[in-house]
Amino acid sequence: MENYYVSTVPIAGCLLQAEQELTERFGVLIGIDEAGRGPLAGPVVASAVVLGRGWDSINDSKKISEKQREQIFNNLPNYCEHYSIAEASAQEIDEIGILNATFLAMRRALEPVASKLREKKQQYKILVDGNLYIREIEQSLQMPIVKGDSKVACIAAASIFAKVHRDKLMIKFAEQFPGYGFEKHKGYGTKAHVEAIQKNGQCEIHRKSFKLCPK
Repeated sequence: MENYYVSTVPIAGCLLQAEQELTERFGVLIGIDEAGRGPLAGPVVASAVVLGRGWDSINDSKKISEKQREQIFNNLPNYCEHYSIAEASAQEIDEIGILNATFLAMRRALEPVASKLREKKQQYKILVDGNLYIREIEQSLQMPIVKGDSKVACIAAASIFAKVHRDKLMIKFAEQFPGYGFEKHKGYGTKAHVEAIQKNGQCEIHRKSFKLCPK
């Protein structure tokens, strides 16, 4: 049976304030978030982040413009102790389902970061955006936080890494697979995208298990 958890931790004030309060309570924080669960094409991307000090201009990736996200994305590595970005492909999504593929991408992103902390014998807590524990990771190490990307800085950082990385991938795919408009809709099921699929058929990066429901 799936374990659901809605954090009751009082997340008050700014994102960095919440980060500090949770750090004092749990030690090193690893923020994890994903991008791309809903699109009809492309991978699902996850990022794991341990923030350092000195960063004060971060927000949920959905609340800032594309230009702002890219600016933060470019500067953010300078303020991270550790970070990693990983993917699960469209083929993997079709094989194991989007939820399992999302957890797979999260585990891939988490492992190099957690490995470095284990080498240093540092205690850590994994803060997961949403209300689900990552499968195949010890639950006692995790804290799912609903809307965590708007509450805690390290999760917000992970959301930016994942979102911008995925957007850049889809722009590259637009060159490899012209005629679908990936550079515009990033694989989401817009009317234009669905019409392109109906005209051209599905390409290599389309999720064959997803239904064509235009938005």
